[in-house]
Amino acid sequence: MADTVTFNAESRAQVGKGAARATRRIGKVPAVIYGANKDPEPISISPAQLRAALGQPGFFATLFDIDVEGNQQQVLCRELQVHPVTDVPMHLDFLRVTERTRINLEIQVNFINEEESPGLKGGGVLNIVRHAVEVVCRAGAIPEEFVADLTGLDVGDSIHISDITLPDGVKPTITDRDFTIATIAAPTIAPVEEEIDPDAELEEGEAAEGEDGDGEGEDGAEGGED
Repeated sequence: MADTVTFNAESRAQVGKGAARATRRIGKVPAVIYGANKDPEPISISPAQLRAALGQPGFFATLFDIDVEGNQQQVLCRELQVHPVTDVPMHLDFLRVTERTRINLEIQVNFINEEESPGLKGGGVLNIVRHAVEVVCRAGAIPEEFVADLTGLDVGDSIHISDITLPDGVKPTITDRDFTIATIAAPTIAPVEEEIDPDAELEEGEAAEGEDGDGEGEDGAEGGED
């Protein structure tokens, strides 16, 4: 299960674009908490805390305890808006959850034991079809990651969702097929271009010029005889 991260937040009295800009001017990041049949609650959070959380894997699969001036609420981030040029966080939407709330989210796949794969050791390529898998699970039981073991896999072999051990209560949203996570593909051999010796080209060019020069001399001699 993924760890829970705590944010210390402050309540915002006003909402709207103007209020959000004012919040950013004082060095805070505006956000809103919604859901659980309660009114939306506008808040502001520290950019330093947010940067630290964004630096960890699985941000959207992380439970946050947001402490708003002593009132603590458990949430998941459902949307993060960033500046189109600088990628600085501009606004966040947090969804209130409980331990038993069932949610859809993506869990990252981690591939291990590449050195134990004959296909990869022989020059094959790991072709990752899905870096993450969308699942349904309880908010209180979010997996930190899924592990795909490459031990013994040769060129042409594949890893399917059935090869991944899912914790109890965690189910993929795609249930009608055993979809592919990754394959071991044959190595791609690039065509070898023939190397051209620039000195050889120069010698050929000089020889051609010499032949032309002899021809011109003969023409000149014939002209003199006339």
